[in-house]
Amino acid sequence: MEATVQKLNLIHWITELQDDAMLDTLADIKNQTLPTDWWNIVSADEKSSIEKGLQDMKENRIVSHSDVKKRYEKWII
Repeated sequence: MEATVQKLNLIHWITELQDDAMLDTLADIKNQTLPTDWWNIVSADEKSSIEKGLQDMKENRIVSHSDVKKRYEKWII
């Protein structure tokens, strides 16, 4: 149901839209074919962060989720 409401809200917003640049952007998005590999669409900074995280995992510089929960449980509601 939430998706239907969101779609209707977008339709209403688009019908009221007067910004030609925004309409062009939306048309580009509609006509865009997404690459099959998300790696091709992430930024260089995002790729760098992912690679750093993978390197941290390889070098065992990680903390488990349960350890983090234990460490910060007094602040977690």
